[in-house]
Amino acid sequence: MEHKLYIHNTLSRKKELFEPISSPHVGMYVCGPTVYGDAHLGHARPAITFDLVFRYLRHLGYKVRYVRNITDVGHLENDADAGEDKIAKKARLDQIEPMEVVQYFSDRYHRDMDRLNVLSPSIEPRASGHIIEQISMIDSILESGMAYGSEGSVYFDVEKYNKQYHYGKLSGRVLEDLMSNTRELDGQNEKHNPFDFALWKKAQPEHIMRWPSRWSDGFPGWHLECSAMSARYLGERFDIHGGGMDLMFPHHESEIAQSVAANHTDPVKYWMHNNMITINGQKMGKSLGNFITLGEFFSGEHSSLTKAYSAMTIRFFILQAHYRSTLDFSNDALMAAEKGLDRLMKAWATLEKLVPSALSTSDVVKLKNNCYEAMNDDFNSPIVIANLFEGVRIINSVHDKKESLTAGDLELLRETFNTFIGEILGLKQEESSAQNNAGLEGVMQLVLELRANAKAAKDFATADKIRNELTKIGISVKDTKEGATWSLD
Repeated sequence: MEHKLYIHNTLSRKKELFEPISSPHVGMYVCGPTVYGDAHLGHARPAITFDLVFRYLRHLGYKVRYVRNITDVGHLENDADAGEDKIAKKARLDQIEPMEVVQYFSDRYHRDMDRLNVLSPSIEPRASGHIIEQISMIDSILESGMAYGSEGSVYFDVEKYNKQYHYGKLSGRVLEDLMSNTRELDGQNEKHNPFDFALWKKAQPEHIMRWPSRWSDGFPGWHLECSAMSARYLGERFDIHGGGMDLMFPHHESEIAQSVAANHTDPVKYWMHNNMITINGQKMGKSLGNFITLGEFFSGEHSSLTKAYSAMTIRFFILQAHYRSTLDFSNDALMAAEKGLDRLMKAWATLEKLVPSALSTSDVVKLKNNCYEAMNDDFNSPIVIANLFEGVRIINSVHDKKESLTAGDLELLRETFNTFIGEILGLKQEESSAQNNAGLEGVMQLVLELRANAKAAKDFATADKIRNELTKIGISVKDTKEGATWSLD
């Protein structure tokens, strides 16, 4: 089957046939976290979204260099270049070094990503490790005339850039509208215009994180790190840049402007943005105080949660929605995802036990092709999952002797499930769940054996009591010609 992959390009606002700049090599850059707190569901969505992209591109045979950065300096409390550095503030409050904050929360982020089965990127650079590249890029932007120095800081001249290019083409904004709607902020009078953004900030005496430069002892602006590091590892023009849609403006818009000014080329061929996660219709995030950390999901220790949820339930919940769709959190939605995942994983396990027949009553080739068509249509994971549940129906019907599959079709169905559930969607049987199921399997074999002995002795009252008591605790027993089977409701 020939695979023509279509990606929705935020820049063109349409689906485009994916054609890498240097096929079969693909360069992909994704904005990672600012590590000053525990990861929450809003961090999980872009990580899982672009893990899906990474997995599928590799499955198609591309050699992917996936770069996901860590922001450890320069991200101020106010995106308009004001306030305290977020990591430095956390360090000051906790009375520790900023890099202790970075190391602590980076380690926790990586543990959470491992639990979610998010593959490690090819390269994970930190902003603080690329100060030289950022200073060099500032020099290039100054040489282009698109930046200016002011009181030890350096700012990007958005209005001057816009006369030659279009600042706002990614987000669809118009500079004139920005100018009329942007107000002067306290402490921003060193800028020519309030919407100009910092390339280098002079450090105030109390600012902990600082580096020497010819302009001042200071630190790079938040937007600059991604432009410098993507160019360092992927070149001045690369294939895919991803991130949450909340980064589209001003972060990604400013990245484009910086790169064009410094390198005289658009940096990215395909821009991809995942939509946000909401809670009761409101965006979930640290700034709004309504976020739930991944650790709290795994433990269930949060007032908004009725129980703990496994990492694979969280992953499945996120993959059930298309990455460009809003995803609304609720306990009901998570419990539905948990049940759906359980059905899928049980069917996957049952698939290994099915016995082939002389003929097939279902079209497995069509099922496989439908899964590929969904992935080729802008990584449409919910449609993939819907097709896999058609596979679940087939598996259960074959198991119940209502349908049949030949040996070849059984093998193709196993290959399809292994490929799409495990390799592409990145879902797996979790250890604790597998261990619990293994233990339960042993107990149930004993219980069903006792019930079979009761029936053989014509003690039907005891046999019925065993079945009824199991039903009360959510275990269904079904009598077949081959013997009794059981399943969790």
